Amino acid sequence: MFDAVVIGLGAMVGAGVFAVLGPTAGAAGSGLLIGLGVAAVVAYCNAMASARLAARYPASGGTYVYGRERLGEFWGYLAGWAFVVGKTASCAAMALTVGAYAWPDQAHAVAVAAVLTLTAVNYLGVQKSLWLTRMIVAVVLAVLVAVVAVCLGSAESDAGRLEVGLSDGGFGGVLQAAGLLFFAFAGYARVATLGEEVRDPARTIPRAVPLALGIALCVYAGVAVAVLSVLGAGGVAEATAPVADAVRAAGAPGLVPVVRVGAAVAALGSLLALILGVSRTTLAMARDRHLPGALAAVHPRFRVPHRAELTVGAVVAVLAATADVRGAIGFSSFGVLVYYAIANASAWTLSPAPLARVGPAVGLVGCLTLAFALPGASVLAGAAVLVVGMAAYGARKRMAGYQP
Repeated sequence: MFDAVVIGLGAMVGAGVFAVLGPTAGAAGSGLLIGLGVAAVVAYCNAMASARLAARYPASGGTYVYGRERLGEFWGYLAGWAFVVGKTASCAAMALTVGAYAWPDQAHAVAVAAVLTLTAVNYLGVQKSLWLTRMIVAVVLAVLVAVVAVCLGSAESDAGRLEVGLSDGGFGGVLQAAGLLFFAFAGYARVATLGEEVRDPARTIPRAVPLALGIALCVYAGVAVAVLSVLGAGGVAEATAPVADAVRAAGAPGLVPVVRVGAAVAALGSLLALILGVSRTTLAMARDRHLPGALAAVHPRFRVPHRAELTVGAVVAVLAATADVRGAIGFSSFGVLVYYAIANASAWTLSPAPLARVGPAVGLVGCLTLAFALPGASVLAGAAVLVVGMAAYGARKRMAGYQP
């Protein structure tokens, strides 16, 4: 249980809290906290749907497996495709965040080095990944607690800056902020994708997922309130590193280097868990021949999908060398929201009881609403990649002699 919660926290309490506050404040202004609440509600519905499904189907692959079993092969494939593509972009964003905080002048080189190092850690097995993730989560939580204490205890802190309302972007801006914030919440799926590697998954996963999400929500809410109380919505929107800027404005410049190190460590934690989750979904899709069958190989000693690990690591390294972090966040959010929409649709079929379907219905509508509220470029790019995936599925079915 403890290790499963740590894996989820390692994916959620990561670089998102350091990087996403600026763009969301720019979209929602003083409505940032409303957006955080909306994202949390949708994430909670998704978490409960994922937990119920993981208890029924404790196998690696997450919604790829759930969609296939509950809705049909195509929907499982589409979920897996959206997850692998979206989370590969997330990996690149996390790697670039490591570089931006650790060595801004060589951000891309540091990002590639981080990807290669953590791919090697994952290759050696999930237990070694858990050991490193425990350390990362402990460091990041300590840094964030210090940030909240310094900001809220500062003379610069003003509760009047926390006034919640709608900015010029209106309700659409709040929804866009919620969609971007969802990028930071989505890590709880890492627990479900490890269905074959946790003890007693039918009992552990449904408890670990909401617990990890609840802890992450408390952390994000505390940091958002602390930063807003010092900088205000306008200051957060203009800041390139809002958490570090808030600490500096609060009169604690000596803590700024600690925050920079904490941000880099947080991004490493997210990257570690993301590579772990993407490779496991790749394994499940390769087993069903939706991806090359060679990727389904499991290492005889380390018991990990080593070819999938190496392939994912190589693709992420290329993206980390060439991509832009803000564009990667929006693109990733679209893919992941589509993935969870399919998860909620799958959970809808588990029980005909009306009360049991309320959560999946809210989650499904919420995911689709937030996905299409994202910046237009992210929506267009994400939709285009989904169409490419659907075309590949149809081509494979035709080549196999079946109707698409």
